[in-house]
Amino acid sequence: MQLDICEIFYSLQGESTFAGLPCIFIRLSGCNLNCSWCDTRYADKEPESMGLDRILKKIGSFNCNLVEITGGEPLLQEATSTLISMLIEKKYQVLLETNGSKSIQHIHPDCIKIMDIKCPSSNESDSFLFENINFMTKKDEIKFVIGSREDYEFAKSIIENTLSRISQKKIHLSPVFGQISPHALADLIIEDNLHARLSLQQHKLIWGPDKRGV
Repeated sequence: MQLDICEIFYSLQGESTFAGLPCIFIRLSGCNLNCSWCDTRYADKEPESMGLDRILKKIGSFNCNLVEITGGEPLLQEATSTLISMLIEKKYQVLLETNGSKSIQHIHPDCIKIMDIKCPSSNESDSFLFENINFMTKKDEIKFVIGSREDYEFAKSIIENTLSRISQKKIHLSPVFGQISPHALADLIIEDNLHARLSLQQHKLIWGPDKRGV
């Protein structure tokens, strides 16, 4: 069983409630969306086919038990769910970063799913599969990438009308780097007492927006 891999690297987790923790990243190739602000377009262009045993051997060289599977869109590849199950069986804590357009129903329940609900400035705001909310566990998380006031109002409406049962700690509003300031987004969250948290991309603040492998 093979997966198309863009890169595997070890760094600090830059987002989610795990931000700041050392983490192994498995970035899969391929995506079904074309977000206007995408910062990983290279994930479509540089695939290397790797067997699951080879992937496990490679990540075993890092002294870390936190693994994130990201992309691209990881759920485009059928073997992704198998890799997740194998990692969990080997006692890794697994995060799955997904754009939410593919079902998470059959993903291992111990995997922490971090789903991105696309806002209007992405040009992909109709892509989210809302039935996925029914399959979320208490450990799973939601992210909105905010590039404008319109994006914020879009996210606010979904948070207030659809995500009321999701913990405030698990709903992230992340500003598009260079498009809306963290200060401006923070002011909006405070003004509305929004049921969400401001989430900054720590890896971009530390190493800059264009650095790969971090």
